[in-house]
Amino acid sequence: MEKVKVVIGDRLGKGQKVAKGVEQAGGIPILIPGVAADMKLADIMHKEAADFGISFCGSGGAGAITAKTKYGYDVAFGLRSVDAGVTAIREGKKVVGFGFMDTEELGRRLTEAYIKLQSK
Repeated sequence: MEKVKVVIGDRLGKGQKVAKGVEQAGGIPILIPGVAADMKLADIMHKEAADFGISFCGSGGAGAITAKTKYGYDVAFGLRSVDAGVTAIREGKKVVGFGFMDTEELGRRLTEAYIKLQSK
């Protein structure tokens, strides 16, 4: 199986810790630089043929809703915990939207959940 490609877009230009967690799990993080990066998530996912995307903003929904509207990606948004994100990935969501949560654990566990799902 090829490495899992994960796009990360954060409204405040963060996400470096999440990217590090994706790498720890064996994935390839694509961190969108700059502010309002969450609003570019869908376009970058489409361009890079990413496996899934992680969006961050205050409400946890703008980047994910944009991805659904623009490309029809299956999304979960308004998430506030790592476990909620893992559940969404297990349910087959392509984009998961969180409130601000730049942690290595989040990137690592979501990538591990995706890899496990694909190996079944």
